[in-house]
Amino acid sequence: MVYHSKKSSAEWFIDQLNVSNAKLLAFVLVLGFIGYHGILHLRYGPDSCTWLLSSGRYKGDHEWQPYGCMLHRYSKIDARRCLRYLAFWGKYNSFAFIGDSRIAQLYEHFIGVLKTRLDPDPSYSLEHHTPNNTYTDEKLRLSVRLVWSHDVSRTMVEQFRAWEREDEPPSVIVAGTGLQLLLTRNATTLVIEEYKRNLTLLVQAIDSLAHKNTKVLWKLIESVDSTKLKNEFKKISNSDIDEYNKAAIEILTHSAARIWSSPRLVSLGAGSNDGWALSPRALRHDAQILLNMFCNDHMNFNDGSCCAMPEPHTQLQLLTFAMFLVCGVLAGIKATWRWSQTIQQRLGGYSLVSPPPTTPSPLAALAKLGMIMAYFYLCDRTNFFMKENKYYSEWSFWLPVGYVFALGLFFTDDSISTRVLHREQTNEWKGWMQLVILVYQVTGASKVLPIYMLVRALVSAYLFLTGYGHFTYTWKTGDSSLVRYFRVIFRLNFLTVVLCLTMNRPYQFYSFIPLVSFWYTLMFAIFALPPDIAPSSTHTVETKPYQYLYIALKVIGLLSIVTVLYMSEFFFQKIFVTRPWKALFVNSDDDIHQWWLRWKQDRYSMTYGIIFAVAYLVAQRYNLLDDNNHSNLFTPGVSLTATLLAFIGIGSYVTYTFFCTNIFDCNEIHSYVAFLPIVSYIILRNVSGALRTRHSSLFAWFGTITLELFASQSHIWLAADTHGVLVLVPSAPILNLIITSYIFICAAHEIHRLTGIILPYAVPDDWKLVLRNFAIFLAILVPIGIHDGMF
Repeated sequence: MVYHSKKSSAEWFIDQLNVSNAKLLAFVLVLGFIGYHGILHLRYGPDSCTWLLSSGRYKGDHEWQPYGCMLHRYSKIDARRCLRYLAFWGKYNSFAFIGDSRIAQLYEHFIGVLKTRLDPDPSYSLEHHTPNNTYTDEKLRLSVRLVWSHDVSRTMVEQFRAWEREDEPPSVIVAGTGLQLLLTRNATTLVIEEYKRNLTLLVQAIDSLAHKNTKVLWKLIESVDSTKLKNEFKKISNSDIDEYNKAAIEILTHSAARIWSSPRLVSLGAGSNDGWALSPRALRHDAQILLNMFCNDHMNFNDGSCCAMPEPHTQLQLLTFAMFLVCGVLAGIKATWRWSQTIQQRLGGYSLVSPPPTTPSPLAALAKLGMIMAYFYLCDRTNFFMKENKYYSEWSFWLPVGYVFALGLFFTDDSISTRVLHREQTNEWKGWMQLVILVYQVTGASKVLPIYMLVRALVSAYLFLTGYGHFTYTWKTGDSSLVRYFRVIFRLNFLTVVLCLTMNRPYQFYSFIPLVSFWYTLMFAIFALPPDIAPSSTHTVETKPYQYLYIALKVIGLLSIVTVLYMSEFFFQKIFVTRPWKALFVNSDDDIHQWWLRWKQDRYSMTYGIIFAVAYLVAQRYNLLDDNNHSNLFTPGVSLTATLLAFIGIGSYVTYTFFCTNIFDCNEIHSYVAFLPIVSYIILRNVSGALRTRHSSLFAWFGTITLELFASQSHIWLAADTHGVLVLVPSAPILNLIITSYIFICAAHEIHRLTGIILPYAVPDDWKLVLRNFAIFLAILVPIGIHDGMF
């Protein structure tokens, strides 16, 4: 008899640390955050304007970050464009500021944001009716008025009642006062009660104005810097200011007025010489908050989600989710039937000692994919979860990159193969490149030109590996069939197509996927044409060296096609805007320029990979290198020279990124020198046998799900079409990044697994069935294309 010792609690815990349980935990976290944010919406409402006006924090770049939504930084051009757009549709853009000197400061700064010139112009006017001012701009149908009121006095009450009687009252009223009271009277109980009674007189007018779509903002009194106050202002204390603000909140909370409390979180001392006036930074952020509240819902700024309604759903989205629901129902019925059959067998006294293994159901896979897509939709196409602006600093980019590499080096393992660019090594390469690109995306590092160019080199390296890998596979297996082509295309595009249908985004939104698909299609078409260059065995390679001539001719043909397309942008556009495939290459604005830029940046990268693969095969044939063992590729002298040249190659490219002055010139040169850092890295990674025969298992694991990570990042990790970041844990950016990253990685891995289940059903081994399925897919696309104007 064999006795099995009972596992300890530590061993049991280690056994539970697996991918399946990690995904289960991610699912539980998603349900928990759905419940948490649902409670927030029930308590505070779904309107993100409440968060914009109430709270926020300063980021490291000294920019204001509202709580839970994205703040667009309105330039003068943006602000006037918004007002011009609203004026075009007949809206009268009227703003009113009523209050004391701080409100007057905000009024002056606000019209300064909107003015375009200092010289007099007939369309502009600034009327002075002491102590009130009015600024107008006839072109924008704009009126900005200032009404002085040091207290909630008769002047303020009568002005609100006058606005109440107007047919077209101001669109936005900003009110706030109290500092003059603090100068003349102490914050006693009697004074506060009188202040409350006066505020009560405004409530009826405010509620009436709200019914006329006027937004009334009551701006709380900001703190003062007591260390800078002059003698006559020394009696003002922040504790008294707090008492007045509490009174305003108590009365106006029950009205239609919005309490504007976020300016109190701004540091007022910086830039203010007397401790009394608002600092330039405070005024700038207040004006930005006003413009975001007024304009975001009318403008198409992806980085401005505050006060903006989510994108409405389409019929195609509803139909797609309905199909997923049908798959879920059918999968549930099938699982229930199997369970009932098992129960009947057990009740009848029958039981299988070892039940036969069940193949994964494609219906169940589609049902699970539908659940994941529902989470995608909730994150990115609604305002259910919060979103915040990106934040870049040197530390925020380089520190995570350093941490990623330190973690990857910790998980190193021996490789099975000793070949140059073996599978584990290429997966490792793809993995760490994808992680660096993710850090680049989440921090918004694209604004730094050297980092942008280094990431461009990583994208080129991925296309290089695509050319190298697919050519090597075709050379070794001779498989250039339609089944092979459609399987690769399905792997590349399945998730992307599903996202296009469920997220209502064009194919070009997932820019890297169309790029890889196009270059693979062009490469497949050229190399599938006769003469056939793929040998069936190693022996054939050695007896038919003229096949290298065929490869050279095909590479020259590939380069010729690329060069002809590049020589004429007009010819390029004529080809790619031809219907019906135009929809594959234009963005949501029906513009092909972005595709042109991405295409020409990496027009030679895949060809570089093919040429390197051929050079590697030639070197193997003539014994110029030996990678069949754990030793170095070359003799010591040659290895040292190659390593030195590789360092020079990488150093030269890095130096070029720092000396390149503008992005246009950088991109033009990049396509010609992209091979330099790529080949240099390959040499450094493979010359030494000790390095070539080990790999990072962590990076290699990420390398297997790079496509899913790239396509998914825009919706469940980033936000607002990659312009912001998703927020599940508000006010804790580091913890939020960890949790959203964990859920994001688990979802990508599960999508990768589900794609593998669906693949053999979508692309069977029989090419006739493949063409049948492709015809069905086209039949589904035709009505969609007709609806979208593709034909």
